Amino acid sequence: MKNIKFFTLVLLSGFLFTSCSDDDNPVPVNEEEIITTITVTLVPNGGGDTITLQSRDLDGDGPDAPVVTVSGNFVANTVYGGAIVILNETESPAENITDEVEAEDEEHQFFYTISGGLDATTDYANFDDDGNPLGTLFTLSTGAASTGTLGFTLRHEPTKPNTGLADAGGETDLAVTFSVTID
Repeated sequence: MKNIKFFTLVLLSGFLFTSCSDDDNPVPVNEEEIITTITVTLVPNGGGDTITLQSRDLDGDGPDAPVVTVSGNFVANTVYGGAIVILNETESPAENITDEVEAEDEEHQFFYTISGGLDATTDYANFDDDGNPLGTLFTLSTGAASTGTLGFTLRHEPTKPNTGLADAGGETDLAVTFSVTID
């Protein structure tokens, strides 16, 4: 009987020690980026006034609303070269999250949403390593005078290729909408 108890105790101790062992190869955690600021700079081809769209939300989900600015109106029938910069301004100096998005281009994609009667179209100007849209660079082509909204959504781990935001899947890292006017 003592042998059975001893054997049972040794067997249980073996299970206890193996179940509590350290994992020599932990899975690295890729923490979600903190994005406080998006700045979209639009430069008209052939010259003219640069338009800057910016949303800054330094307290994140805090009580303060984001500060949203649009520097001016777009010119009708004009093509603009667009560039998006996203920052984490909770750090000093501010961390440029755009660098991480571009380095992990297969895991990210910007989407552009035009609504409210705005007469404009967008096209991607940069792509990931597989030739799928990334979207930190783009073109905006304006049509006739109109008003509406221009939205920017950054998705993490979207399905690629996709036909747009509706079937992209993934997780939204950023979504912001600007009210704009084409003169």
